[in-house]
Amino acid sequence: MAYEPSQAGKWLVAGSVMLGTFLSVMDATVVNVAMPHMMGSLGEDLLTITWVSTAYSIAEIIMVTMAAWFTALLGRKRLFLFSMMLFIVGSVLAGTSRTFGQLIFYRVIQGVGGGSLIPCSQAIARETFPPSEQGMAMAIYSMGVVLAPAIGPVIGGWLVDHYGWRWVFYINVPFCIAGIMMVSAFVHDPPYLKRGVTRIDWGGITLMTIGLTAVQVVLERGEEVDWFANNWIVMGTVVAALALTALVIWELRNDEPIVDLRLLRNGQLAVGCSLGAVVGFALYGGSFLLPQFTQDLLGYPAYRAGLVLMPRALAMMFAMPIVGRSYNYVSPRVLVGGGVVLLAVAYWKLCHFSLEVGFLNFTPILIMSGIGMGASMVTLATVSLSTVPRPSMTGASSLYTLARREAGNVAYAVLATVVARREQYHRSVLVDYASPLNPLFREAQSGARSTISQSLDSAGFKGRSLMMLNDTINRHATMLAYNDAFFTVVPMFLLLLPLLFLLPAQGYVADSEHETE
Repeated sequence: MAYEPSQAGKWLVAGSVMLGTFLSVMDATVVNVAMPHMMGSLGEDLLTITWVSTAYSIAEIIMVTMAAWFTALLGRKRLFLFSMMLFIVGSVLAGTSRTFGQLIFYRVIQGVGGGSLIPCSQAIARETFPPSEQGMAMAIYSMGVVLAPAIGPVIGGWLVDHYGWRWVFYINVPFCIAGIMMVSAFVHDPPYLKRGVTRIDWGGITLMTIGLTAVQVVLERGEEVDWFANNWIVMGTVVAALALTALVIWELRNDEPIVDLRLLRNGQLAVGCSLGAVVGFALYGGSFLLPQFTQDLLGYPAYRAGLVLMPRALAMMFAMPIVGRSYNYVSPRVLVGGGVVLLAVAYWKLCHFSLEVGFLNFTPILIMSGIGMGASMVTLATVSLSTVPRPSMTGASSLYTLARREAGNVAYAVLATVVARREQYHRSVLVDYASPLNPLFREAQSGARSTISQSLDSAGFKGRSLMMLNDTINRHATMLAYNDAFFTVVPMFLLLLPLLFLLPAQGYVADSEHETE
């Protein structure tokens, strides 16, 4: 028999593992608001300092993929505790960094510690609750996953403004200590988990490390160096394609693979990973675009830019328990379909903003997207693992997490490229309208003349008006580019709707076969 916690104990288990997930996901985004301060402290430029985020992401993604193998090697509870302790060590060391090289190395340690926490948390939450409460279990787990990108910039901005950038790392320590104590007391390994490995899959480890590292570097650095116009981006893409193709072939022929791709033969897991990837694209893409938009165009400081995302986070906190409770009674197709439609409408509204948009204009739209995120993420996380045998739960959780996180990395790369390219396009179009032959331009020029001090001579007025015109064109071009980026996500949601019919018509089925050992 599997270990069955008490009614109160299962909530303590859920809270314990959610804390680890929240910290791991948050640290992928919280440093973004601290990077300008790191540049000044460490004497690096923006292109170089972004490796602080890239190094963490590479290490984290690799460990997400290897979590099931390490679970078999060490045991899941032991792996979880070891990962949290390594996360503490990496956090403290990162805060004490005096050179850029030290910070990168310590962020890798932090990423190695944080990567295993996410799939292990999902598997533990999934197994702790009985079949009738799987929706609620995934609601609790999903809170840690989706709230972290929203709350991270707020916490990071406040800490940087008041205490300096090093505290975005130090703040992890008390929460990790609390998590270690809670996991030690309340989490237990079930007896059906596979224990030990007969041999180490060095080939799989090597191919996976090379492939995922190359993918991560290409996605995070491509836009900065003009993508395939740069030789090492081309080389990185070729290396990634060859390594990952070889990894798939190698792992499918291996009796004890480092990542069990055979699990994707499970139809619900495969469909859940596909749908979860698109929703993850929207989640991480929105978390990337909105703070950039509010800081670049509206002039918000980092803390206030982070606050823009809070309505979405609060809406998700409200919606997720309701969706988790409704899972037993409402078809997953309805829950996911309703969430996807809400997300499509929300992003459609976001792509119609202007430079006159205010802080409160974001609120109803982000509440709508938060409810959509809550409905779709909770349901997909539950459905994806609902037919996976318990001994394979950690491996399936790793694949689901990998799909969502890689979709987020693709979102950063794609949307940053859309903004950059469309900004150039819109500027070229707007410049064509800035001609004396255009009556609207002549009218605007007359208005500008009346606002500039009459003490300026003709040459001074001409120079000042040209600067104002250039600034106005640039701002409007950037605004239109962000609108295009938000619009990019809308067709993806609509294309998902036919896939909903691949989901089960009914969520909870009592005494399902996969719940037995």
